Amino acid sequence: MPVSLSGKVALVTGASRGIGRACAQRLARAGATVIVTARSLEVPVDHAGTLTETVGQITQAGGRAIPLRADIESDADVASLIPRALEAAGRLDILVNNAGVAEYATVEKLSDESFGRTLRHYFIVPFRLARAAIPVMRAQGAGWIVNVGSVTAQRPLKPYDEFSIHGGASVYAAVKAALARLTQGLAAELQHEGIAVNLVAPSTAIRTLSAARYIPDEYPSEPVEYMAEAMIELCHLPAAERTGLVVHSLNYVRHLAVPVYTLDGRERLPVPVVPPYAHPEIMDAGE
Repeated sequence: MPVSLSGKVALVTGASRGIGRACAQRLARAGATVIVTARSLEVPVDHAGTLTETVGQITQAGGRAIPLRADIESDADVASLIPRALEAAGRLDILVNNAGVAEYATVEKLSDESFGRTLRHYFIVPFRLARAAIPVMRAQGAGWIVNVGSVTAQRPLKPYDEFSIHGGASVYAAVKAALARLTQGLAAELQHEGIAVNLVAPSTAIRTLSAARYIPDEYPSEPVEYMAEAMIELCHLPAAERTGLVVHSLNYVRHLAVPVYTLDGRERLPVPVVPPYAHPEIMDAGE
């Protein structure tokens, strides 16, 4: 049976483009009211899209979305986001921590500023938003927190390839690995509260606007729809049934054997194929 989130409210950060927008569209197609946040409501940041565009696509498809501008660089914006979401929609059932801008450089060349932003975007902000959402979800008797990870969190394999040596992803990958461990620890803390906490990452790479500069033109990136489908499978079952998972898009969708459609729901996509260049230690069922 298709996942139904009718009556649920979801908050998706970084929803003006890429993975965040796709997750918001998929949640809305399942019936959730989606609160979408990003730095820009009307004016594109780095020509990357706006919340207004995201809301337009969702409403055109028959869904409901509420835009809330929030800059994760601002402590005040982060602190007020959950209360503002509650004011706008009256409840909060699902939190998707997606927002962030990746900055790659080797450890020797990575500046303190870039290090701090990476830590903030991909660990501190998800921690703060989850912490703020917990009492809300507890009062409602259930909730789902989904963190967006990265396949780079997997260890580099030997002999080291060119990306491992020169790609500059070490700090970004380490922070994403820390987010995965936080996900699993928080799941253990909250299962008895009925709050599920999981993480989803691409199996390979998704060519979003912010990630494209790090992906070679010839690299066959994966469609974002598989990521969105894996995400929604992590935010509808009770915590007692599905929590503490770190999953990867193509692998997990293949494991569950669920159908995947375009974001507008009109066309069914092929059964996912995990390519031979995917990390061999990824577990189809998650870990």
